[in-house]
Amino acid sequence: MIKSNLQTIFNEIKNGNNLGEPITVVGATKFQPVELINEAIENGLKDIGENKAQEFRDKFDSVLPVNYHFFGTLQKNKVKYLIAKCYLIQSVDSLELIEEINRQSLNKQVTTNILLEVNLGEEQKGGLNFEEIKEVLSTISNYSNVKVLGLMAMLPDSNDEALLVSLLEKLRAFYDELKTLYNFKYLSVGMSNDYMLAIKHGSNMVRIGTKIFGRRY
Repeated sequence: MIKSNLQTIFNEIKNGNNLGEPITVVGATKFQPVELINEAIENGLKDIGENKAQEFRDKFDSVLPVNYHFFGTLQKNKVKYLIAKCYLIQSVDSLELIEEINRQSLNKQVTTNILLEVNLGEEQKGGLNFEEIKEVLSTISNYSNVKVLGLMAMLPDSNDEALLVSLLEKLRAFYDELKTLYNFKYLSVGMSNDYMLAIKHGSNMVRIGTKIFGRRY
């Protein structure tokens, strides 16, 4: 099942997004056993990501070589589980968190890649608005051990495609504005239920769980 699911996804994204950029597929492996994760890696999945720092820590040594991401809510006291192991922390939503990531990265003499999480207008969700993103980028310009590689966002759970397209287009325009200044690489938007729409409107990284591994029970 995993092999055929991945083949379907890889075929869907083979031409990249609407701008011709290649798509990075990150397998969302929350609560998935190591055996299934390794099966996916053996069948071509090069990136995986966890939502819980303890789960990242507990699985890390048992998973085959892979780019390991983190995209859940991250508390400062859990940063230690990720430093020098995580390829990309996608869910960075405050200056205080960046300061802690930079401090621990400096202690371990590594540079940690991050994405800044954008809030697309939903009060109940985390993330920063566009102006806050700009302020953070300006503030951390002299942080030696954190590198911002782009933006991450979650689309609202909505059947209003026009709304979703509008949000995606605004996000992509904002990403392009910053890309020229900060050499951004990734715009991470889209999950199992909306990744194709996201790709059609500028996303170049998607986080897919159910479409790869099936539903969790």
